[in-house]
Amino acid sequence: MANITKDIAYDAVAPDDFASMMDVDRYNARSTAFDKIISATHDHFWDPLDKKYIDFSTPFDMENEYMMPAWLNLDLQTEIGNKLNEKQKIKLVNKSVHWGLSSILHGEQGALSLSASLCHVLRDPGAQEYAANQTREEARHVTGFAMYIKARWGKPLPVGPALGNLLTEMVLSPFVWKKLVGMQMLVEGLAMGAFATNYQYTNDPLLKRLCQLVMTDEAFHHKFGKIWADRTIPHLSEAERNLIEDWAAQVFTGLLFNLGSPEQKKPIYAEFGIEWEWAQAAFREAFTDARVRERLKDSTNIFRVLIKTLLKAGIITDRTRGTYAAFVDMAELHKEGDRMVGDDIAEEGIKYLMQLNGGQGRTPMGLAAAE
Repeated sequence: MANITKDIAYDAVAPDDFASMMDVDRYNARSTAFDKIISATHDHFWDPLDKKYIDFSTPFDMENEYMMPAWLNLDLQTEIGNKLNEKQKIKLVNKSVHWGLSSILHGEQGALSLSASLCHVLRDPGAQEYAANQTREEARHVTGFAMYIKARWGKPLPVGPALGNLLTEMVLSPFVWKKLVGMQMLVEGLAMGAFATNYQYTNDPLLKRLCQLVMTDEAFHHKFGKIWADRTIPHLSEAERNLIEDWAAQVFTGLLFNLGSPEQKKPIYAEFGIEWEWAQAAFREAFTDARVRERLKDSTNIFRVLIKTLLKAGIITDRTRGTYAAFVDMAELHKEGDRMVGDDIAEEGIKYLMQLNGGQGRTPMGLAAAE
């Protein structure tokens, strides 16, 4: 049951079993399942070190301008906001963006390390090549977000325990299914929601550009997990399905209640002389389940995107439906098409990159062609 392999394309060996990688019969047993995604790589090439694609010297008035609208900041919707003047509110919002983007940077590092670990265990040459491609793309995301954070704040904030523990569990897990469900669906789902929110609402043109460039890659990463789900979920035994479904629900619940909680963001509150325990109590008072449910109606809400990802992959059944139904209208979500939030943004980004790269892309619409 460990690796739960239902399709040979996702077959795996132990990380130290390099002898299997030199099996002569393996080289010609290449799945074509990932060829379109691999070929489309050229359509969305970008280089964070080249100002032709993105210029990290672009200025922004951090002291006087909100990086994101104040109404999107959860802290300002609690008693915390009543303790701050306008300048402090701007600083808090921008520090919250600092914390959020630091979390994204740590997540991109997790995706890089996890993708690299898949290269060591996936037997199928096509799946292995895809994982190598993703590793390279995640590496440029790490570079991009590190450079953005350096330009705006100097260095990133430490990873919060909730996200840090999850990333560590996935990267070090010997189970391919946990890596794919955890990273390609759960974390990538969160990331696409976060990127779409930043792209749509940020007042910083540099952050807007960075998020779109990253989304041109991430939309394809999500498809790798979707292929796994399509080829695996329908063939699971009851025990296997329960194992995957319960773990996904556990991760969702843990992230929903902890990812952005004051306990995770202690360094921010210290700068304002606010005790995180008091801030935690302010959050509990302000954010009832009904209010959380209202926020999850936004199509770009990170947790709504995460739930839709799991639902469309078949990882939510009646057993765990109630866990998610407490916060979103599952019937409404089920009626929505398979396109994910951010797909349109990514496609526009691919068009832009193809023109910038001299129109040498293989297809007129890379993301659509990789379906």
